[in-house]
Amino acid sequence: MLLEKFTVTDKMGIHARPATKLVQTANKFRSNVYLGFEETKVNMKSITGIMKLGIGDRMVIEVMTDGEDESEALQTLCELIEKECIGVTAKAIS
Repeated sequence: MLLEKFTVTDKMGIHARPATKLVQTANKFRSNVYLGFEETKVNMKSITGIMKLGIGDRMVIEVMTDGEDESEALQTLCELIEKECIGVTAKAIS
């Protein structure tokens, strides 16, 4: 399993538009893809799971991938999160 932490930088948090982009991207891969927030981990291939988390600005999230294409999945999701200004890697903030 691979993991990367991000600090959300979108002032509205992870709302419907960025959540949809995350789900669409996660669904391109065979690996399991999860979004972690606080003590909860949800399937990133489910819009309902992501929206239930209520992730706001400046909150730390974790993207986890596990499976045959986990490296490519994590890299692609990391690029999407930064390109779409959803968040930055947590180490970039500290």
